[in-house]
Amino acid sequence: MDFFAKEKAFVRKKSCRKIFVRLIKVLYICALKVQTVMSSPHYQFNKKTLKYERVRFSVWYYLRNIFGFVLMSVAAGFGFFLLYIYNFQSPNEKKLLSENAAVEAQYELLSHRMDEALDIMKAIEERDNNFYRVMLEADSIPHANRVGNYGAAGRYSRWDNMRAQQIVQETSRKMDQLAHMLYTQSRSFDELVQLAQQEEDKLVHMPAIMPVLNKDLKRTASGYGRRIDPIYKTVRFHHGMDFSAPTGTEIFVTGNGTIESIGWRQGYGNCIFVNHGYGYTTVYGHCSKFVKGLKKGDRVVRGDVIAYVGSTGKSTGPHLHYEVRYKGEPQNPQNYYFLDLTPEEYDEMVLVSSNNAKTFD
Repeated sequence: MDFFAKEKAFVRKKSCRKIFVRLIKVLYICALKVQTVMSSPHYQFNKKTLKYERVRFSVWYYLRNIFGFVLMSVAAGFGFFLLYIYNFQSPNEKKLLSENAAVEAQYELLSHRMDEALDIMKAIEERDNNFYRVMLEADSIPHANRVGNYGAAGRYSRWDNMRAQQIVQETSRKMDQLAHMLYTQSRSFDELVQLAQQEEDKLVHMPAIMPVLNKDLKRTASGYGRRIDPIYKTVRFHHGMDFSAPTGTEIFVTGNGTIESIGWRQGYGNCIFVNHGYGYTTVYGHCSKFVKGLKKGDRVVRGDVIAYVGSTGKSTGPHLHYEVRYKGEPQNPQNYYFLDLTPEEYDEMVLVSSNNAKTFD
């Protein structure tokens, strides 16, 4: 916009030169006429002699008249010059003003387009915070961090003296804000991609299937919660889920992980603990025997056979006692069968496990 101001000043200087040249021409013509008048003889009527007598003027008289004439001409020329400058526009000035108006209109259009882009970014922000980040269990990004601080005084002061100061400053502020929001959103998407990759690995390791074949759900013996202990005949909290099955029925690991411990454990009999990472551990109790060669530290993949159903330890019959722990706290295993059961089968399994108040351990 400084270019427009310089262009306008140049046009005014050019107009001034033209007017000055014309003024010099007028003064030159006036000087020629004065010279003609001075060179002609002047006569004055004498009432006493009743004759015309030639009048002779001094040099100072002529100089005074010439100076007065020149001074009045200059004053009149300057007055006409000011009148022209402030009331009339040259073709170049008109063209320049037209171009400035077009640029100002473009700025207003750009400002509206920026508003539309900012509205789209706000919609993306809401989806990012309220959907993607919630789904991936990530903290939301505060709105103030997304838009930045672009309202500081003096940031856009270089446009203070412009005729279209407000629209230019506001558009510049919106452009800076949009750039900051795009940068922040880009960083957010990078973070979400990384979290999604981790989530994919997490889903592979999370317990997600039943540890024995139980499509008809008839092997669901007892669920998680308060149950009557079969040995002590008292109400106790059952921290897992029991699956009744014949001795030797295959037991599957329910998610990728590492064998944390394998062997005899008080109450559980032959038992396997599998560490799945991400805070998850599963327990497989009362096994009759383990898969040959399986040992502590071995890596297992969801669906691998790791042991066989038995009745070792504190048990009243062949079954599998299955637990899911998250960060050391027992969880309800029925919430970790989402890869095995349809919604209808899940509802039936919950009903069956809740109706069986008796456990095998």
